[in-house]
Amino acid sequence: MRAAPKLTWIELKLFFREPMALIFSFAFPFFVMFILAGVFGNDIDANDPESLRVWRGVGPTDYYVPAYVGIVMASMGLISLPLRLAGYRERGVLRRFRAAGFPAGAIIVSQVAVALGIAAVGAVAITVSSAVIYGTQFPEMPLATLGAWLLGAGTFAAIGIFLGAMLPTARSAQGGGLILFFMMMFISGGGPPRGALTDSMRTVSDFLPLTHVVLMLQDTWLGEGWNTSASAITAAFCAVTAAAGTLRFRWE
Repeated sequence: MRAAPKLTWIELKLFFREPMALIFSFAFPFFVMFILAGVFGNDIDANDPESLRVWRGVGPTDYYVPAYVGIVMASMGLISLPLRLAGYRERGVLRRFRAAGFPAGAIIVSQVAVALGIAAVGAVAITVSSAVIYGTQFPEMPLATLGAWLLGAGTFAAIGIFLGAMLPTARSAQGGGLILFFMMMFISGGGPPRGALTDSMRTVSDFLPLTHVVLMLQDTWLGEGWNTSASAITAAFCAVTAAAGTLRFRWE
């Protein structure tokens, strides 16, 4: 595993040369979140019970900040990471790694490390910029929020490895990842708030990992405590996809 740090540094430099990865990891989440913040603002009518229910008792922008912290990690796990792995396999890069003696574990660790690093930078950037521009709150339970972030980011890294192992080509990884990303974003808390969704939409969203990651982040961010059920479901997604991705990893 001594090769992992060197591979991580190389992968990090390569990441910043890919426009698609940069757009979906940074530009797109920022763009959508600040559009929503501009539309809804951060004020809430304390005399409107329905508004309090939908926005969980906080301003709309305060509601969206932890959700978009989750969406950054989702973009890494659903788009960037599987696209890179599938593309490497399709172009024969993984085969050359194997011929050079690089273990599969070092390759997976380097990809996960880059994904987690980029997700962390995106989370800090969204948190700080929204606080400066809109006056949004910082996490009320910072240590619990950090734990929720680590579990969520690790889960989407595992999902990314799984998709990269299962999808045969870069085109299929890109198409499948984009479909999953937009579906999760719009009904897991990044589009209309969950309180405004129909019952059938909420039922579908209950089966999506991003829903439970967003709930974990929002609950700790807003000081409502650790969401045990959401964290258990997220951990289950992480364990299953990590095991399946590792077992199904293919060099070519």
